[in-house]
Formats: sequence, C-alpha cells, structure tokens
Amino acid sequence: MKQFKREYQISQLSDDSIWDVIIVGGGASGLGAAVESATRGLKTLLLEQDDFTKGTSSRSTKLVHGGVRYLAQGNISLVLEALRERGLMKQNAPHLVKDQSFIIPSYKWWVKPFYTIGLTLYDVMAGSLGMGRSLPYSRKKTLSKIPTLKTQKLKGGVVYHDGQFDDARYGINLCQTCIENGGVALNYMKVVELTKNHSKISGVVAIDQENDQKYILKAKVVINATGVFVDNVVKMDNPLAKDIVCVSQGVHLVLDKEFVPNDYAIMIPKTSDGRVLFAVPWHNKVVVGTTDIKKETAELEPVALEEEVNFILETAGRFLAKAPKRSDVKSVFAGLRPLAAPIGEGKKTKEISRGHKIVVSESGLVTITGGKWTTYRQMAEELLDKASKVAKFAVKKSVTKHLKIHGWKENVNLANPLYFYGADQEDIKELINNDSSLGEYVSEKLKIIKAQIVWSVENEMARTVEDFLARRTRALLLDARESVRMAPQVASVMAKELGKSEAWEINQVNEYKNLSKNYILD
Repeated sequence: MKQFKREYQISQLSDDSIWDVIIVGGGASGLGAAVESATRGLKTLLLEQDDFTKGTSSRSTKLVHGGVRYLAQGNISLVLEALRERGLMKQNAPHLVKDQSFIIPSYKWWVKPFYTIGLTLYDVMAGSLGMGRSLPYSRKKTLSKIPTLKTQKLKGGVVYHDGQFDDARYGINLCQTCIENGGVALNYMKVVELTKNHSKISGVVAIDQENDQKYILKAKVVINATGVFVDNVVKMDNPLAKDIVCVSQGVHLVLDKEFVPNDYAIMIPKTSDGRVLFAVPWHNKVVVGTTDIKKETAELEPVALEEEVNFILETAGRFLAKAPKRSDVKSVFAGLRPLAAPIGEGKKTKEISRGHKIVVSESGLVTITGGKWTTYRQMAEELLDKASKVAKFAVKKSVTKHLKIHGWKENVNLANPLYFYGADQEDIKELINNDSSLGEYVSEKLKIIKAQIVWSVENEMARTVEDFLARRTRALLLDARESVRMAPQVASVMAKELGKSEAWEINQVNEYKNLSKNYILD
C-alpha cells in the first residue's frame, strides 16, 4: 500500500501548507496523539528523529496493567484510569493485547490473605473491563502452574490477571492507524528548531536524516511528545526553561522459556530495593525485570549497568529453583522512563508517580511528559483537548475509545508465528503465494521468514536492519546473538526492496553488530 511508504509520506510535505497539528516524537505519547488528532479530522503531521518507538516505547516490561504497586502507593485515580484503558487496549487491539495470569508466590503466612484482599479490590475497580478474579492458590496448585519456583517454605500463592502486549508492534499499528485516517507520519525526520511569529510558535524546522534535506513546516499548534528528550524541545522554545522531566532507567533480561515454562507470570511484590520484579512469558521467552536507577542524561541507546544485571539475576535466583546465570541471558535491554516530576529531597525515582503532566508554554508549545503505555490513549485525548484550546480551533469529540487499531483481529492463534500481524497476516501470506522463496526462514529458531522483511519495508516504513530486527520483529530483544547471525540476510533482502547498494548492506550489518553488543552479556 503506497500510503505506508516513506516516500509517499514525504511527498505530502510542502512549504506552503499549514498543518493543524505537528507532533514531535514517535513513541507511545506521540503516536497516540497522532491517532487522536487525525481521527478528529485535523490535518496532522508526526515527526520522529529516529525510528518509531526507538526509545522508551519499545523497551517496556510488555505489560498492559492497572499497576498493582500504584494501588499499594494509594494512587487510586491512576489505577482506575489504567484499568479502564487496559480493557480498551484489549478491545481495540486484540491481536496484540492478551490476558496474562500472574502468581505472587507466598513464602510467609500473611502474603496470601493480604494480597487476595488487595487484588480483589483491584478486580472490583476494573469493573466490566476486568480480566478475571484474583484467588488464593494452594502450594500444590501454585507449583502446578509454575513448577520452577523454589519449593522450600512455599505456602502457596495468589493469582491475579493483567494484560500483556508487544509494545513496538502496537506503536507501528498506531502509526498505520494515523495514516489510514489521513495523518502523515515520518521516521528519521529530526526537528532542529521551532519557528515563531510574534513570539508565538508557528511551526518547526526539520531535517530528513536520510539525505539532510531541510523542511520548514507551518502549524497552528506544535506538540512536544519526545519522552525523555522533552527538555531539549522545551529549550528550543525557551533556553532558560527549567527541566520538567526526570529520567530513570529500567533494565530487563530475557531468558529461555524453561525458567517459567507455563503461561503464568511471576510477580514479586517486594524486592530488596522495595521494587516489584516481574518474570513474564513473551514470544516464547521470559522477560525479567525491572530496575529503577536515576539517570542524569537521556540517550537513544541506554546501556544496562552491571549492578542492574546482577540485581535481576540475584533476585530471580531467590525465587526460582534453578537460578539463572549470565550465560542464560538471551538479551539484555535498557529503557529510560520520562517521569513527570522533579526529585524532591531524598525522593527516589521509584517513588515518583507514573501519572502524566501537560504543560503549555507562553509561546504556545504544548508538552506532555510522564505517563505509561497503558494510559497512552487517555493522555492523547487530554493532549488534543488542550492543544485545540491553544490553537483556538473547534474540534470533534474524541472517537478513539472504541477505535479499532490497524491489524485488529479477534481470537488470533498465538501458536502462529505471524499472529501479531493480526488482519495483515493474509497479505503476508499473499506475498508468499506470489513468491514462494519469501516463505523461507531467516531464523528458524525465532520463526522469522523473508516475507516479513519485505512486508516491513513496503508497509511499515522499516528503513534499517535495526528497524526490522529490533522493532518490526523483536529478534534483538528475544535472542541478540541469533539476531546478529540474521543481519546479513536481512540487509540483503532490504537492500533489494529499498534499491540500496552493496556498500549500504555492509554498513548496515556493521552498524547492527555494534549496536547489538550492548544487548549481549559476555
């Protein structure tokens, strides 16, 4: 479909047109805002400096959740909002969001009654959008669900239900939804300047990262949804502005399925540093995390610290019969959270609310910071309401509450390696029907075929080997070493589709190998 090609999207840019809304940032907040804006009939443009969901939004714990620990912190309004949005995400993208059963193992007598009561409240708060009842489990039943738990002193467990999803794939489908509704979205388009007219923001200057072409783009309102980089854009508007984001790093380790073999996740409600630890089945692997460490600066490729890796391995080892070792880690990935709060005296990042804030500057720049994937739609709705007031235009009411996301398909077969494409599966099969070689595996281990590479270039704006291996598929996160082995073949297919040279292929493979080093534990 030509509308999903980057070249077609760029052809929509012209110096004389005025956009209703320009959104800077292609993560969960920006993509959500773009869908919200386009579906309200506004002329919408989204610009992302790298690839869609390159930052925080592809590096989450893969949970769509109300937030059990926010309930413990007494943040009732955030939990209620997140529980409602969790249910809507599952309704609107059932090919990507599924029910996930969690067990809190009980090694002390009070754990079962305490968490059963608390989680029953969680269920009640979810109302009709709930995913199942929380119940106490006997020791025998707990071990039947998670046989790899340490058995010594195990008294049973408490089961509860939340959602699980593929974050980067959800982002790509949001991008496609925006485009289908008349919006324009571009990756590798970096905003370098904000333009002003009589001290009010009138647009942006952006540079195409692929060819250095400069674009001066006019807008009635500009939204800054750049996550951990919001302060960079805020300072383009006002160099003296105070920082409004606090950055914290979270790390996850990916292990083989043998560590949590069934489809039940483990939730440890209180680790040695007072955080929550999850071990969640995902794409036939297990994601274990996370950490929470304050970072002084934001970066596109954050790196896991040794202390974070050791903390996760040590904590997981206290609850699993077979303690995971460094050699068991298939991939390690780090993500940065944009927290909407300054750190008060002695306030740790884990104590800062995951709620969001919307700030409007004197010149009319609308900035959103904080929030989480689960509440992206609600954030976007509030953001567009605010932006429309700034721009003084009347807009339709939000229609995203029950808007089906691109690829929407109910009851997908999770055993099918292509299930996360939803309705697009049929078109991928059509590619193979037309060229049987596209049915060949690039990785039998990860069940990735050549047709997926072609599809990602033609319909998902994949521009680099990293785009495909890190975000269009999740190879980098699922098995970093295997993804490096695949890189030359991926580069070869992409070069053919994109009309690139052999030199481009070689450069792409080298860049990818360098990037992957941070995902592999020596």
